[in-house]
Amino acid sequence: MTPEKVLSHPARVLSQAQRESYFRDGYLLLPGILSDEWIRRLRAVSDEFVEKSRSVAKSDTVYDLEPDHRPDAPRLRRVSNPDQHHPAIWEYVTRSVLADVVADLVGPDVKFHHGKLNYKWAKGGEEVKWHYDIGFWPHTNYSPLTVGTLLYDCGMEQGPLGVIPGSHEWDLAPQYDDEGKWIGCLNERDLAKVDLSKAKYLTGPAGSLTIHNCRTLHGSPRNESDTGRPLLLFTLA
Repeated sequence: MTPEKVLSHPARVLSQAQRESYFRDGYLLLPGILSDEWIRRLRAVSDEFVEKSRSVAKSDTVYDLEPDHRPDAPRLRRVSNPDQHHPAIWEYVTRSVLADVVADLVGPDVKFHHGKLNYKWAKGGEEVKWHYDIGFWPHTNYSPLTVGTLLYDCGMEQGPLGVIPGSHEWDLAPQYDDEGKWIGCLNERDLAKVDLSKAKYLTGPAGSLTIHNCRTLHGSPRNESDTGRPLLLFTLA
């Protein structure tokens, strides 16, 4: 569905200005939009995943572990498809304000693509290099977007998601190195062409939603703070 057709549908929760901003800039930040109850429930689910990871010795199809992960000091990088491993996650996707937010940006017929729960642990949680999502899962159009849910307050020191406004309108750069190997991010030559001083970092209180289009260039710095930064991510179209 084109932006014009999406905007022709009455908004459910977003203002028309917010919808137009998303289509213009390729991203949107909705500070503190979730209820306290959803924040509480999602934090509890996240804690359950971390607790279960203590018994996981190496990365598998569900748990992606950092190299220094230990039972007594878990360092979980990612939970893949959390919606398949806890009913509260799917309930959140389908019954919270999230679904209406997405419908306001892609149209009333929303398709769920996949989800993940990324952790960026305190004192060294990994950097995510600048990349486009669409290269990871080629699609028939550019409507897919990813919604991030902040489970805790996130400032610059926690390594927040950063986006380049308007980059969803650029020609896509190949995410391969000079030898033709897939690297999943811009190579140094293409990254040098990007003015990173224009990046907008999506900080906010717990319960905020970050939204970026599948073509929007984005990344995040390391977490050098004393506080972890779990980010629940869903891609929908």
